[in-house]
Amino acid sequence: MLDIKSYEMMAKLDLPEEERRWVAEKAGILIERFRALEGVNTEETSPLVTVLDVCNVLREDIKVKEITREELLENAPSHGDGFFLVPRTR
Repeated sequence: MLDIKSYEMMAKLDLPEEERRWVAEKAGILIERFRALEGVNTEETSPLVTVLDVCNVLREDIKVKEITREELLENAPSHGDGFFLVPRTR
């Protein structure tokens, strides 16, 4: 059975012994399953980024209109020294 006390400490948990045994059993099963994957030959396999057949369609970045700082600040509820003023956060 897997000793999970170090994981318990990292997660700041204090499990009762019964739950500790249950978690250790389930974690042991997971580890066994992942060990089985170690035997799979992936030499000729390329990394998979997505399972979807998608292609990003990008457009050229074209400048349409330049907006001045003054124009941007015209509708701001509050501004000063060329910047937006917002309520202070703590």
